[in-house]
Amino acid sequence: MSANLKYLSLGILVFQTTSLVLTMRYSRTLKEDGPRYLSSTAVVIAELLKIIACIILVYKDSKCSLRALNRVLHDEILNKPMETLKLAIPSGIYTLQNNLLYVALSNLDAATYQVTYQLKILTTALFSVSMLSKKLGLYQWLSLVILMAGVTFVQWPSDSQESSSKELSAGSQFVGLMAVLTACFSSGFAGVYFEKILKETKQSVWIRNIQLGSFGSIFGLMGVYIYDGELVSKNGFFQGYNKLTWIVVVLIKICLFEGLGASPDIKVIPINVHHSVYICFLQENSKLRWNGIPCPKEQQKLENENQC
Repeated sequence: MSANLKYLSLGILVFQTTSLVLTMRYSRTLKEDGPRYLSSTAVVIAELLKIIACIILVYKDSKCSLRALNRVLHDEILNKPMETLKLAIPSGIYTLQNNLLYVALSNLDAATYQVTYQLKILTTALFSVSMLSKKLGLYQWLSLVILMAGVTFVQWPSDSQESSSKELSAGSQFVGLMAVLTACFSSGFAGVYFEKILKETKQSVWIRNIQLGSFGSIFGLMGVYIYDGELVSKNGFFQGYNKLTWIVVVLIKICLFEGLGASPDIKVIPINVHHSVYICFLQENSKLRWNGIPCPKEQQKLENENQC
C-alpha cells in the first residue's frame, strides 16, 4: 500500500507540475484584446492564497476554534519576531524566483523550460551538502550527473529549432535561459535554508508558510509598485485577468494531499512557498520528501537524534 501511495503521489505531482507549466506558458503567449495580466500581481495573489490555505490548516489543527487559532498565530508569529524575521531571506528569494519563472516561460517553450528547471534538484543537492553537511551516495551523484547531461542535450542546437526561431529570437531565449537558471539556484538555496530553519525550531510547516507568505506578499507588492506601478494605476491591479489566469494562480499554490498516507512512514507535504517542487525518495528509509522538507514524523526523529 505504501509503494502505491508513493507512485500515486508521484503521478499527481507530474500531472500538477506539467499542467502548471503548460497553462502558464499558454497564458503568457495567448494573443487577446486588451492588456495582458501582470505576472507581478499574479505572484502576490498566489501568496495571499497560500496564506489563506495555511490559516485554514492551522484552524483545523486548532480543533476549529477561532480563539485557539488567534492564540497560535499571536504566540508563534507576533511574540517571536526574530523567528519570523528569519523567513524574510527565503521569502524574498522565492518572490524573485516566481517572477523569474514567468519571465522564463515568456521566452522559452514549455519543454525546454521544464527540463532545464529540473536543475533545481542539482542545486538543492549541492546546497544540502554544503549547508546541511549531508552525504550523497554514489548512485545519487550519478543521477545528478545524468540530469546535467540531459539538460545539456536539451539545450544543444538542432535543425528542428529553426522553425521555432521565428517565434522566439536568440535574445529572448537567452533571457529565458538566464531566468530559469537563476531560479534554479534561488530555489535550491531557499529550499535548503527553509529546511534548516524547520529543523532548528518546533514551529509547524503551516506557521512557517504563513510567515513566508506574509513577507512574500510584502516583497511582491514592492515589485508591483516598482516595475508595474504605472500600468496598475492606469489599468488596475487585475488587468487582463481571466479564467485561465486564475487557473494558473491556483495551480501555483495548490496543496496536494495533506496527510494522505495511510502508512505512518509516508506523508505528502504540500508545496512550500513558490513552485520549487521536487521529490526525492530516500533510499535509507523510503520516506517521502517534498521540496526538501522532511515530513513531521521524520522531523521529530531528527530532533530527537540531535538531542541525544
